[in-house]
Amino acid sequence: MRRVLSVLSLLLLLFGCAVAPVQEMSDARQAIQAAREAGAAIRSPQVLEEAERLLDAAERSLEVGDYSRARELAVAAHRKAIEARERAGYGDESAPPDTL
Repeated sequence: MRRVLSVLSLLLLLFGCAVAPVQEMSDARQAIQAAREAGAAIRSPQVLEEAERLLDAAERSLEVGDYSRARELAVAAHRKAIEARERAGYGDESAPPDTL
């Protein structure tokens, strides 16, 4: 009985840590949408595209069950989206649009 409880405790510990990053994914999606609405597609397209690429990679990681990597990528996508939104909000002299 003691052994069974030990094994169950270990399994709960292992699987309890592997929780899908639902909030992080949602935060990234919302930040990307806010960046688009702020005009980042025109004023900061490269940064916005990077945020979208990171979110896509997070979604792929989520699909294969790599929750840790998905969380990492979603947080990075969120940060990039915020950067894109901030760049979109500045005047020309403060933060020039991305160039190719």
